[in-house]
Amino acid sequence: MRKKYRKPFYKRFASRCAARIARWRAGARGFWYRVDKDLVIFASVLGLVVTVFGFMTYSVFTVRDDRVNLTCLALNVYFEARGEPVAGQYAVAEVTMNRVASGRYPDTVCGVVHQKNWDVLRHRYVSAFSWTELSPSPKPEGEEWERAQKIAEEVYYRQRTPALHNALLYHATYMTPSWARGRTPVARIGNHVFYR
Repeated sequence: MRKKYRKPFYKRFASRCAARIARWRAGARGFWYRVDKDLVIFASVLGLVVTVFGFMTYSVFTVRDDRVNLTCLALNVYFEARGEPVAGQYAVAEVTMNRVASGRYPDTVCGVVHQKNWDVLRHRYVSAFSWTELSPSPKPEGEEWERAQKIAEEVYYRQRTPALHNALLYHATYMTPSWARGRTPVARIGNHVFYR
């Protein structure tokens, strides 16, 4: 007895899909002829308006958030490293952005810059960056502020290749904090030592 030929699975699947598409097209054509066109046009225009409004709202908030985050990053570069070489200023900006991406710190630049943790020894909240404990901070100005803004923008928008991959911590060379013990430094730039 001869074995009956059976099409391979993918051919059977393709023919079933083609049949379903043909039925759907025929049903859609019939629906189009039966339905009230004014209602369909109204619904389409309304959907388009809602989509455009949603996109514009999202764009406005995204641009505003970017501006706020850029300002926080520039302030951090300015107050933490304005007297450092340009490479050190880029490094501070990179560490800030690495913290945002790490998942162990807040997920916004401003959240990272203004983060405070409870210090058991001092019995108070301590800022991650010392300048944020000053109240009020002096107004940034001059060439150093312009440079900090430029550096922040380049690092924020990834226009520059990062030099300190995964570096999350740094401290000034004139001190050795307890958290630095047992960590391997990855770079020393100006008056800062950077760690992973």
